[in-house]
Amino acid sequence: MNGYMKIDPDAHRRKTQRHKEGFEKKQAAAQKEKGLLIVYTGTGKGKSTAAFGMGLRVLGHDMKLGVVQFIKGALHSAERNVLGSNPNCDFHVVGAGYTWNTQDRAADMETAARGWAEAIRMINDPAYDMIILDELNIVLKYRYLDLDEVLAAFRNRREMLHVVVTGRHAPPELIELADLVSDIRPVKHPYQEQGIKAQKGVEY
Repeated sequence: MNGYMKIDPDAHRRKTQRHKEGFEKKQAAAQKEKGLLIVYTGTGKGKSTAAFGMGLRVLGHDMKLGVVQFIKGALHSAERNVLGSNPNCDFHVVGAGYTWNTQDRAADMETAARGWAEAIRMINDPAYDMIILDELNIVLKYRYLDLDEVLAAFRNRREMLHVVVTGRHAPPELIELADLVSDIRPVKHPYQEQGIKAQKGVEY
């Protein structure tokens, strides 16, 4: 025995046929197209990674991508090299590091305002198809930006613009407004449980 349960081929065929019919029904019903507001939040690893994966898809379709990276400016990440070198990607880093490193609320608010100004410029420019606002949720959590102003900009953006927001602690109001929300939760992490440091190609 190989450890697998014996499955009746006819039962398997019936089950997969039901799945296929269900998928085709949903696919036929989904006919609208619109720009999506997408939020990746939660305490697990992979929020920015998921957003940048979507960014690669956009670039693969020869679409225009804008990126504003808040908070992480003090740390170099290899995705900047790849995405930023593409002529269809406008990549801006405006963070000055994590808040426990900067320890200067006034400076952090000024940095966040610069980043938001770049975001607004992109939102108002019809050339962009997707805008990734990396770690904006952290900026909103610490109230470095006015939440109502941010939500209004998202709500009033043009119809086909996709906006992707990442970071822990997404505000409930943003979650309510969003079209797609993924709450990424940790199960195991090598840093916390095994003392393994951040490594090239995984964390940066």
